[in-house]
Amino acid sequence: MPNTIPVPNTIYVVNGPNLNLLGAREPELYGRATLADVEKLCRTAAERFGLAVEFRQSNHEGEIVDWIQQAHAKNAAGLIINPAGYTTTSIAILDALYVLKAPIIEIHITNIHARESFRRHSYVSRAARGVICGFGVDGYALAIAGLAAMIGAKE
Repeated sequence: MPNTIPVPNTIYVVNGPNLNLLGAREPELYGRATLADVEKLCRTAAERFGLAVEFRQSNHEGEIVDWIQQAHAKNAAGLIINPAGYTTTSIAILDALYVLKAPIIEIHITNIHARESFRRHSYVSRAARGVICGFGVDGYALAIAGLAAMIGAKE
């Protein structure tokens, strides 16, 4: 059965600050998988749906905003974002997300609602069509499957 997704078929996976430390930072919370492992998982999951992936990580808010704007300019099929520490602080990222016409999925490795109270509020959620949290890095594959369903991509 042919894919029914729009052209281009690229999704952006954008990761915020400190996610470059996955595997080393608090492995009891975030697990032992590295960011390279997450990228491989995303590419494998996306491939099942005929999707290409632009995988990015930055510790700098402005760079993340630039990538969201790039996703818009390149007519990305969708965007998955783990804003990390910017979840609770970045109106700039929220404003950039509002320009996207494609679906947005917010993801968190841990369950932010079961953690410290300051982590429970997300500005990004206001722009997201869906939120996945608490599934570890496997949540990225869930986000891709959910995004694929939203845009009509079939396995």
